[in-house]
Amino acid sequence: MTQVLARANAGTSYKFIDSDTHLTEPMDLWTSRAPARYRDRVPQVKEHEGRRSWVIDGDKVISLGAHPMSAMLKDLTKVREIDEFHALNYEDVHLGSFDIKERLAFMDDHGVWAQVVYPNILGFGGQRAAKVDPELRLVCSQIFNDAMAEFQEQSGGRICPMAMLPWWDADQAAVETRRIIDLGLRGVNINSAPQGHTGNAGGQLPDLGDPYWDPLWDVCQDARLPVNFHIGSSEQSVDWMGTQGWPGLNNGFRNGIGGAMLFFGNAQTLGNLIYSGLLDRYAGLQFVSVESGIGWIPFLLEALDYQYKEIAGSTGLKRLPSD
Repeated sequence: MTQVLARANAGTSYKFIDSDTHLTEPMDLWTSRAPARYRDRVPQVKEHEGRRSWVIDGDKVISLGAHPMSAMLKDLTKVREIDEFHALNYEDVHLGSFDIKERLAFMDDHGVWAQVVYPNILGFGGQRAAKVDPELRLVCSQIFNDAMAEFQEQSGGRICPMAMLPWWDADQAAVETRRIIDLGLRGVNINSAPQGHTGNAGGQLPDLGDPYWDPLWDVCQDARLPVNFHIGSSEQSVDWMGTQGWPGLNNGFRNGIGGAMLFFGNAQTLGNLIYSGLLDRYAGLQFVSVESGIGWIPFLLEALDYQYKEIAGSTGLKRLPSD
């Protein structure tokens, strides 16, 4: 840490490592890197119903309006009103949202040495790739990871993107993890609820506690590669407006409720990881709960211990959940 901070070149005495940020994917991220036979199918911006939108496989919308996923305007003010935010275009936001050179200059001005970066367009856990066939999904994930390795190199290691995995197949996920290690990427991002989907073989995928996923965990544990669960990383856990807020609330308040409740989706993921016994089999695995706060963790661990003793019969785990 001392060496990292000593390298910072900021105008302020504060030197931070930002553990959760998002880099807006440039509009040509996939098309500029795709093999010719996939170029018309990979994610790209097209007109859809009169709106510029991200589509995949030619006609499947994955982001209506092609939103830049940024609230920082060019004049360094921040949009906070939800309807105004949804109306933003790429042209409206700060260039650092998607340009590495501009991002680094912004970081220098604000005393930030490094940033850990997560995806947007294909979903925080890559879940939007489920709209297309596994072959195209894999190509899209690989292109994304190649681009992230380029961005990391361009930044001198200050931008640290987390790789996107082919979460619909454990063996493919393990292979891609080995590949991204060779690319120099430092962590993987995964769908928190694959059990809601079918795998390459056509059957329903098991949850992450099942031994089916052991090939992936083997690689991650051996390489000490952190496995990231970003809030909203599955269809089950993402509900921006949906059912969380009461119907009588305006859009801003309903989004506020939805945003706050997203944190607790990761509480569910953490509880299931512990109760599944996965951490007994893989004591060296490192998991990251991203953009979820930490205030709920002491309560959750205490509650899991209590329920383990009172309801689950205190059997099946080598240690208490809180351990």
